[in-house]
Amino acid sequence: MRSRLLAVTFETDNPAEPARFWAGLLGREVIEDTGGVLLPGGDAQLGLRFVPGRAGRLGANRMHLHLTSADLDDQQHTVATAIRLGGRHVDVGQRPEEAHVVLADPAGYEFCVIEPGNGYLDGCGPLGELTCAGTRQAGLFWSTALGWPLVWDRGEQTAIQSPSGGTKVAWDAWDGTPVAPKAEPNRQRFELLPADGDQRAAVDALISLGAARLDARDDGTVVLADPDGTEFCVRPTGPVPGSGWVSAAGRDRRA
Repeated sequence: MRSRLLAVTFETDNPAEPARFWAGLLGREVIEDTGGVLLPGGDAQLGLRFVPGRAGRLGANRMHLHLTSADLDDQQHTVATAIRLGGRHVDVGQRPEEAHVVLADPAGYEFCVIEPGNGYLDGCGPLGELTCAGTRQAGLFWSTALGWPLVWDRGEQTAIQSPSGGTKVAWDAWDGTPVAPKAEPNRQRFELLPADGDQRAAVDALISLGAARLDARDDGTVVLADPDGTEFCVRPTGPVPGSGWVSAAGRDRRA
């Protein structure tokens, strides 16, 4: 019993603003629902979702996106477009000789525009990677939970990728130390749909793999934590987004 990764969710005080930013930057459609704004990604690109909550906190966000570049002109165009749409340059300790460009979106979440010629992200599409602060154990958990094979496994650096290809999801203890304890829930989290609509079976399967149950919300969403203690959500049910989607209660608007 596997779950399907609908999106990575970002909390923000104004979901419409980063949704417009990322829709313009990635050329995505925007679907509003009762709880937030979704930018569907399809089988080979990660979906992004923005919900009301806390703004991102630079230097403390545990996930960040990597965008790819076909050539130097493409990289410069992506950076210029991001700035025009409301992004900004940020300093996270990158060295002057590094060729990637670090920016932040209007909600305060860092992302990188990677230089051309990066073989690791070759063929991954415009949204090449989501990198998470986490351990190899978390990477192995998510590989099994989603049915995505490992495509990188060296030390504490682990990455998985959908069998359809596209966006990689990676875990890395960036400074070589264990993941720091959290004082509050993460502002970013995975949002899952049961692969066959059976939420209870999906939740039971995730717990059997090492997840911990944390909460159940009024809308039926179940909140779990992966082996690193990182929160994620399992929605009750609903068609996988493509030409449109509907929530468990049938309240969401089809595209």
